[in-house]
Amino acid sequence: MGSEFGRIFRISTFGESHGGGVGVVVDGCPPRLALDVAEIQRDLDRRRPGQSTLTTPRQEEDRAEILSGVFEGRTLGTPIAILVRNQDARPSAYEAMKDVYRPSHADYTTEAKYGIRNWQGGGRASARETVGRVAAGAIARKLLRTASGVEVLAWVRSVHEIEAKIDAESVTLESVESNAVRCPDPSAAAEMATQIDAARRRGDSLGGVVECVARRVPPGLGEPVFDRLEADLGRALLSLPASKGFEIGSGFAGTRLTGIAHNDPFVPGPGGRPRTSSNRSGGVQGGISNGEDIVLRVAFKPTATISSAQQTVDRAGRAVVLEAQGRHDPCVLPRAVPVVEAMVLLVLADHWLRQRTVDVLQPL
Repeated sequence: MGSEFGRIFRISTFGESHGGGVGVVVDGCPPRLALDVAEIQRDLDRRRPGQSTLTTPRQEEDRAEILSGVFEGRTLGTPIAILVRNQDARPSAYEAMKDVYRPSHADYTTEAKYGIRNWQGGGRASARETVGRVAAGAIARKLLRTASGVEVLAWVRSVHEIEAKIDAESVTLESVESNAVRCPDPSAAAEMATQIDAARRRGDSLGGVVECVARRVPPGLGEPVFDRLEADLGRALLSLPASKGFEIGSGFAGTRLTGIAHNDPFVPGPGGRPRTSSNRSGGVQGGISNGEDIVLRVAFKPTATISSAQQTVDRAGRAVVLEAQGRHDPCVLPRAVPVVEAMVLLVLADHWLRQRTVDVLQPL
């Protein structure tokens, strides 16, 4: 089962939704990086359930425990193991559904592949697995900020048919965290919150788009063929539960432009380094970062678990009507924001370390 990600900065996540806990092992983090558990907890707190009426009512503190790899506040260069114990698991809530395939879930496909599945809340396929990604992403965030001043910030761009008006260059963490939706457009955020709550009340769910910017990324990250930076970002973000689409820069909208309109002209920049006067490339050209902001978007489908009646079948192939029980998000977007950030951070940290092996004249 593919639970590992990265080449040099490598992670391996573990745990199930209603098991004893979830977590991650991070290998390849350089030694002597100052790291406090509070820095990891800060990102986990943004991902945890029970934050508002717009998210699942499951109550988990998601307290991070560093089991190895950190000593006296600094990384050792050895594997960093982080555990988050499940405290509000209620596997019995899924007892009635253990022989029923929930529509648009991984129930049937997991059983078809492995011949066995954990039916307690989705098991390994549950979005609770992303706890480990966020914890590892917090370490990558500290590494990139310390090494290059890189900042990665995501926000909710759209929910259902509501589109926010946002300038990626000016978004701040404070504006993103100013409301429960995590949309820096206050007017759109209020409308999104109303629509999400209405969907929850009628037993339905909504999808949308998370946008993300990576600032101060140095030029030269990525490779020109299979390990193109945008390819690795796409792989990372499409590995997230409920993700259904990825685009970078102009994305699909760029197909409606001509080459003259789409190209990013070069202009003189500070220190003699070229800059571009536009950024339709989204900060990546030829698979390699060009020093401009990396701007990308991820589409998330409506949450598959809904309380309305749905047609399905059981393991014996008999038609049944399912009214799903349990606790779920009526819209995954608000809690997906820190998870998107984490995956972008993990890709950038890995490529930053890979570039260090190319820059042979650069002192370690």
